[in-house]
Amino acid sequence: MVAGCVITEQCALAVSTERLWKVVFSGEDTAALPKACAGFIDVVDVEGDGGPGSVFTMTLSPAAAELSGSGVMRSRVMARDNAARVFKTEILEGGKVSGQLKSQVVEMKLEAAGDGACVAKLRVEYERLDGGGALSAEDQAALAAGYLDQLKMVEAYLVAHPAEYV
Repeated sequence: MVAGCVITEQCALAVSTERLWKVVFSGEDTAALPKACAGFIDVVDVEGDGGPGSVFTMTLSPAAAELSGSGVMRSRVMARDNAARVFKTEILEGGKVSGQLKSQVVEMKLEAAGDGACVAKLRVEYERLDGGGALSAEDQAALAAGYLDQLKMVEAYLVAHPAEYV
């Protein structure tokens, strides 16, 4: 990776690490994410056992595809630590900003923050296709928002459905 090409963000969420992990990162139920993000993610397919080396393909709804600039988001799992709630993935395809990147590695860590709440900590390391330095502040914000907004969609679903994924 090129030095300086790192984005870090975090956001507080009003759901437990356990519930959010089950829906987004555990890999146990590929129908969970499309259910929680209805109207945004149509289907999630997995090539492999869900662990390191597995490739996840998210097919986006037509409206989401128009917003993101791609109808498909593909990623390869690099690491999944269920105990520490850390998920690391390499983005293979998808998104307007991602089209400017040679490589993109995303790490998400969920930390408990009181009863029924957590903090999501995002780290994105990237290298541009043109070999340039950091993306513009606007593109960095858009890239981070793409990941965190998805978590906020899941949060809204879980808050509205407190008996699910417990």
